[in-house]
Amino acid sequence: MKSQAPDLSSPIKVMLVEDHQTMLWGLQALVEAERPLMAVVGTARTCDEALAGAAQLAPDVILLDLDLGGVSVLDFLPELLANGVSRALVLTAAHDPALLDLAARRGARGILHKEVTADQVIKAIAKIHRGELWFDAATMDRVFGQMLGWRRALRPDALPEKHAALTARERAIVSAVVELSGCANHEVAQRLFISEHTLRNHLSSIYRKLDVPNRLGMYVYAIRHGLVQPEQGARPGRPTGRRGSA
Repeated sequence: MKSQAPDLSSPIKVMLVEDHQTMLWGLQALVEAERPLMAVVGTARTCDEALAGAAQLAPDVILLDLDLGGVSVLDFLPELLANGVSRALVLTAAHDPALLDLAARRGARGILHKEVTADQVIKAIAKIHRGELWFDAATMDRVFGQMLGWRRALRPDALPEKHAALTARERAIVSAVVELSGCANHEVAQRLFISEHTLRNHLSSIYRKLDVPNRLGMYVYAIRHGLVQPEQGARPGRPTGRRGSA
């Protein structure tokens, strides 16, 4: 299903997925205190409840634990996001890099550890809703570094060659897509005064030239390798006090 752009004029619809009732109550009170910025539209304590809620409510952000009574959320995370609207923000006590990396690869837009402050939870929800990311530097380097092959041995001139292969129009499209990271393709096309079909053709060419798999890969590549300056596009979110990078 095609991803939709967030409606930034309405309250952020948040669904909470947590099997510990006390934690669930605390998160609900935290989010509800931020009205009218955001509101809890549903809660779930089991996988089945979470899947039903995501399908019925189509929340903007799903704040979820990775472990629901011994059942791993990772097994159904892609299905949870199948409505094409919801974005997942993981709140977990786990620190296993392999587990967190798998959550990112399966669709999570951000990861929070349960020792973070209440303010960081609220900031992360808002950033995820805007189409940004909330990962620490280590997770970004591991997950997206592997995806884009940053750790491969490259000739010193390999990146300049890749960038030089882009046309001026393609560079403009890269900048626009980074700036409008939370928008669907048809909205980006409207801003560029081209058809969605034309945009998709340009994106396919860009993906091939930069050796990236999709829009998210292009977004990360563009920031990391200087195709756009940070002020040109929305930065993925970072916990307060951490170095920002995409």
